[in-house]
Amino acid sequence: MKKLAWIGTGYMGLPMARNLLAAGYSVRVYNRTAEKARPLEEKGAELAASPKEAAQDAEAVFVMLTKGSAVENVLEGEGGLLAGLPEGTFVINMSTISPGEAREFARRVGEAGGVYVDAPVSGSVAPAENGQLVILAGGPEEAVNRCMPFFDVLGKKTIVFGEVGAGSSAKLSINLLLGVVAQGISEALLIGEAAGLQREQLIEMIGESAVSTPMLSAKKNMWMNEEFPAAFMVGLLSKDLGLLTAEAQHEGIELPLAEAADRTYADAVRSGKGELDMAAVWLELKERARKER
Repeated sequence: MKKLAWIGTGYMGLPMARNLLAAGYSVRVYNRTAEKARPLEEKGAELAASPKEAAQDAEAVFVMLTKGSAVENVLEGEGGLLAGLPEGTFVINMSTISPGEAREFARRVGEAGGVYVDAPVSGSVAPAENGQLVILAGGPEEAVNRCMPFFDVLGKKTIVFGEVGAGSSAKLSINLLLGVVAQGISEALLIGEAAGLQREQLIEMIGESAVSTPMLSAKKNMWMNEEFPAAFMVGLLSKDLGLLTAEAQHEGIELPLAEAADRTYADAVRSGKGELDMAAVWLELKERARKER
């Protein structure tokens, strides 16, 4: 039985690690708050006291955390992943970070004797639970190929974009579209309601149109009921849009829609909506419209 390590058991990490356990892999788990990893222990996982301990004898270590600074924290230090990484171990980072951070982490992992694979995912909690994520991979071709059996458990498709950093670039690209589409739907509902139209009919219209999207089907009840249990939090999308706009500035590319969405989601975080689902951008726009009247 192949031994794996999993670091990070949040909204996404928990169901993903559970799927590897269900597929028959032996998984040792580390999470900063150990209690959040208990459900995996009940499924047969072994809990580790540190990232270093988690990685012992592991063929591959998966990292699924919220941001680059969190990844750095588990890599470094006396109990960090790099302190005791077995030679040739794959470090598969599925966190959403900047391409530059991915390349820097790859350098450090390589110096420690490991092999870094860039593999963020497209999809939220339900696809994570059902093994229907899309894996956005970057890294050495042989390493990515060796990791494919794991990716086949976690996702419905793996797209290999190139070297380390390419997967992270792809993730920021798709999350740009995610943010813009959610804001676009919210604005369409807002202007329609201002004209006296019924929200339910507006949602029906969009669903029957050329711009219908699976996002509408997944989140229409949120928009109808104005209840936003998080599948992908506003705060995380805001973080990603910030990374994306910084990357665009670095490349000298103007992205007007991305910049507008970045401002809107950042405002939503500041007004206390950071832990709601990203569809709650609707609430931010609605509150803003009330203030302007």
